[in-house]
Amino acid sequence: MNRVQIKSRLIQNGHRLTSSRSQIVDALLVSGGHISADALYEQMKGAGKTVGRMTVFRTLDLLAQIGAIRPTYQQTGAAHYILLHDGHHHHIICTQCDQTIEFDDCILSDLGDQLSQRFDFDITGHLIELYGLCANCRI
Repeated sequence: MNRVQIKSRLIQNGHRLTSSRSQIVDALLVSGGHISADALYEQMKGAGKTVGRMTVFRTLDLLAQIGAIRPTYQQTGAAHYILLHDGHHHHIICTQCDQTIEFDDCILSDLGDQLSQRFDFDITGHLIELYGLCANCRI
């Protein structure tokens, strides 16, 4: 999602686009969309932004509720927030060294259609995390 899409989604879902929320969305996009709430707060603080730590956490939760971002845990215990691209996002994660490979190829549309029909469910997105050992760790 881009800046306009995220901000529009906030407004469409009945939320105000405050200055703090706007700054957080912008900082999230600058980070590339792979960042923890604490790291985002520190990044903003380092850039001279005066947004409170709890405001960052609450805004990230709100963005997750409206489907603009998703939390992922990647074996760290703390959520890292990722931007969704066209409703989906994918990772391959090495369970030994934590190398993470992001990829955009999506072959799940047929599965999504089947599951939508089977369970009478409107699927709007997905997050895939595949775990294993990278080439260096298999040695």
